Amino acid sequence: MLVEHILRRKGRRLATVDPQATIARALEILAHDNIGALPVVEGDTIIGMISERDVARGLVDRGASLLDTPVSGVMSTRITTCRPDTNIDDLMTMMTERRIRHVPVLDDDGSLAGMVSIGDAVKSRLDELETEAQALRDYVAGVQ
Repeated sequence: MLVEHILRRKGRRLATVDPQATIARALEILAHDNIGALPVVEGDTIIGMISERDVARGLVDRGASLLDTPVSGVMSTRITTCRPDTNIDDLMTMMTERRIRHVPVLDDDGSLAGMVSIGDAVKSRLDELETEAQALRDYVAGVQ
């Protein structure tokens, strides 16, 4: 199964945040959309990622004043991306090895096509295993 299959199922709608937005604004978007990370974009280009984990670590270091800090001051700039034709197993391996939970998906032209979370990848893999298990049960039962 490919990342494209996940994007088709969950949609390509994607919340983003501007690097000059405050951390408070980023948290509003995360809460409103019930998500754990946001791509930070400048124009059409992804320049970073901001996650709940980044904010939690920033709060420990800077306290409540962090909320008025621009996203650019806290965002991660080492971005791991994938493409729609990335295999889900390869994506899960990459996410596990790099200890990341959200991966932006870039089209061939480098434009942001969506986001895949580790939860999306696990659900996709479980759905695939259930389909295989059902096919085997049907085969053993003689169902055609």
